[in-house]
Amino acid sequence: MKFLLHDGVGADELSVSGDDYKYLIKVRRHKAGDLIAFRSRERLSEEYRYRLERTDGRCAYFSLQSHHHAPSESNHRLHIGWCLVDPKTIEKTLPMLTELGVSKITFIHCRRSQQNFRLDFERYKRIMESSIMQCGRTSLIELSESPNMSTFLKEHNDAVVLDFGGEVLGSDESIETVVIGCEGGFDESERKVFSNHRIRLFPSPMILRSETAAVAIASRLL
Repeated sequence: MKFLLHDGVGADELSVSGDDYKYLIKVRRHKAGDLIAFRSRERLSEEYRYRLERTDGRCAYFSLQSHHHAPSESNHRLHIGWCLVDPKTIEKTLPMLTELGVSKITFIHCRRSQQNFRLDFERYKRIMESSIMQCGRTSLIELSESPNMSTFLKEHNDAVVLDFGGEVLGSDESIETVVIGCEGGFDESERKVFSNHRIRLFPSPMILRSETAAVAIASRLL
């Protein structure tokens, strides 16, 4: 754990209870005198160091020792336009994309996306918060939705589309927005709107699942 999120960060004294208490004291086995990093959800780039003063079996009590500006971000921004897949798949993949430094994900309602899928952004936020506490990143991935492929590409003229038939994606290629299809790939009517965009093929002889492609692209470009 790189830091713990706490709404009271910045105060001279803090108390921690519940699951956070169990994690710090029972799992991490912190003892009186240990310094622990805390951050606020509203000011993630600011790190506050607190000393563990005592515990009483249910709560841990801390005193503020230091504060400094300590952002931790990727040097490159990457926006993934991800054709909507099963929300369970999204939940499993979000921590990896968070760790890799993806800056934004727009979920596109594509022709081959199942129409009954519903996105729970609040749940995704909790998953990302858990991830950043472990990896040390000081921002959450920005999440949004787009109603269809045509709308997304009109709004992102520079988008590169990952699809069969394109040139092999170069590791040094300058890409800020990339589009990844859902299971089953793109519909032919969607391919017709790709004409003004770069088409790229991931350099692998294997066919990648949608979530594998998202992680592979982020790894290669970031």
